[in-house]
Amino acid sequence: MKKHDIVEGIIDTYDFPNKGSFMAKDRRVTVKGALKGQKISCMITKLRKGKAEGRLLEVLEPSDIEDGEPCCSHFGFCGGCTYQMLSYENQLKLKSELVKNLLDGVIDSKLHPYEWEGIIGSPVTSGYRNKMEFSFGDEYKDGPLALGLHKKNSTYDIVNIKDCSIVSNDYNKIVAYTLAFCQKANLPYYKKMQHTGLLRHLVVRQSYTTKEILVNLVTTTQNIESLDLSAYVTGLCDLPLEGKIAGILHTENDSLADAVISDRTTLLYGEEYIYEEILGLTFKISPFSFFQTNTKSAERLYDKARSYVGETKDKVIFDLYSGTGTIAQMLSPVAKKVIGVEIVEEAVIAARENAKLNNLSNCEFIAGDVLKVIDDIKEKPDIIVLDPPRDGINPKALAKIINYGVDEIVYISCKPTSLIRDLATFQENGYYVKRACAVDQFVGTVHVETVVMLSHKKPDSVINVKVEFGEGEGKVPLDNIAKRAAAYKPKERVTYKMIKEYIEAKYGFKVHTAYIAEVKRDLGLPMYDAPNAVEELKQPRKHPTVEKVEAIKDALGYFDLI
Repeated sequence: MKKHDIVEGIIDTYDFPNKGSFMAKDRRVTVKGALKGQKISCMITKLRKGKAEGRLLEVLEPSDIEDGEPCCSHFGFCGGCTYQMLSYENQLKLKSELVKNLLDGVIDSKLHPYEWEGIIGSPVTSGYRNKMEFSFGDEYKDGPLALGLHKKNSTYDIVNIKDCSIVSNDYNKIVAYTLAFCQKANLPYYKKMQHTGLLRHLVVRQSYTTKEILVNLVTTTQNIESLDLSAYVTGLCDLPLEGKIAGILHTENDSLADAVISDRTTLLYGEEYIYEEILGLTFKISPFSFFQTNTKSAERLYDKARSYVGETKDKVIFDLYSGTGTIAQMLSPVAKKVIGVEIVEEAVIAARENAKLNNLSNCEFIAGDVLKVIDDIKEKPDIIVLDPPRDGINPKALAKIINYGVDEIVYISCKPTSLIRDLATFQENGYYVKRACAVDQFVGTVHVETVVMLSHKKPDSVINVKVEFGEGEGKVPLDNIAKRAAAYKPKERVTYKMIKEYIEAKYGFKVHTAYIAEVKRDLGLPMYDAPNAVEELKQPRKHPTVEKVEAIKDALGYFDLI
């Protein structure tokens, strides 16, 4: 097998997120976007020892679980949705299995059995998103201006969105108008590699409850005078929308990062916020506030998290990575005090305003990095709730969280693989999973939320044993302890450097690491995969002389490896 070879196979393994694999000759080939049971063709893009990666070319035969009809004309081209060819029942089943498999891979369920509560589905399956970030670009290289979402398996090409099914039709109208306006003005999009151009993103938020809309046009400052913002605002306000435009903003962003970042944001029309309601509470949402993108499913997510937290009377709760303080305010009425920590200052300001809006007096919100802030908080938590970003928790921050030693932690994760990594650390420090479930916030996509309840391992009882060392009846001789310690002492790992130093000191010549590896391999000694190993050598490998082979064997014998 070589790079660029085209191979066929039936996907027999499927892992999160959206990675199928099959055996081709002596290698397992992993293909992103291929479902279990599909017969596919792919082009080999990477080769490793016993492994390969391929790019999906064609689905030759569908999987048995493909029992749905795509509800969007962009499906198959757009990189946003992946599961639209599955019925919603099968989407939920697949996501539940993927999360459960990840948890079972890190949890010792025999030692600590946990309750898997399955997956909670979304009450709405179309038009559910309350926020969408659209990108400017072109549909193909040097093609006409496009505005929408990235094409499947593409970093640059954009799919012009006309009837996206996971947002309301108001979004589609706003996108169509914005694209037409920019095309008419002949405005250039920002090219990420050349760092030139004006148009970057269009961010639209709409309250599921009030139908209020917030529009934010994101550009660079390059030739910004060519953008007639006044005319753009007038056209937006004249659109026949079901909802009402509450505010229109313009954000300037000259950052090299391909993300919605504000160097300066200007309010062009109306207000810079909208309102949303969840579980009887009202939340004020500003342009850069974090808020769950599926309002109705978020109610189920937070209700589940609240049930995991359990009894909170007279307890202090830390809500870390608190965003606009949604979870903190859910728990506030039944807690002594809730302290939220969030790095985005704008979100913290919104959280404080939301607490006043909901007449909650026992919530405190602190702006800053969790890693740095929690050292300065005087109160100590009884319960900790975690809702970190997709990459999970900074390892140093995780160590500080664990050091509080609270009995219970509730961890909400939007990326199961990050959760699994952090769970391993929690378990190493005496925590174990008691309950877990998945919550589908992202219908039609591979993404899924997970809620886990962690409990700290406490001994059921303590036995005190008194031991006396020394000579005489009932005492443990110290020399016996020393002998047993020496017998159980782990052997020092012998490195290639140690072997080379021994040979040079004894024989007066140097040997290459590759020679040592070759001798070890010939002797059947354990070998380790090298992270930078290559499949094919550019030049024939040289072999050690008989003299050097004997010297290497001598060194291996000296270190008790043979």
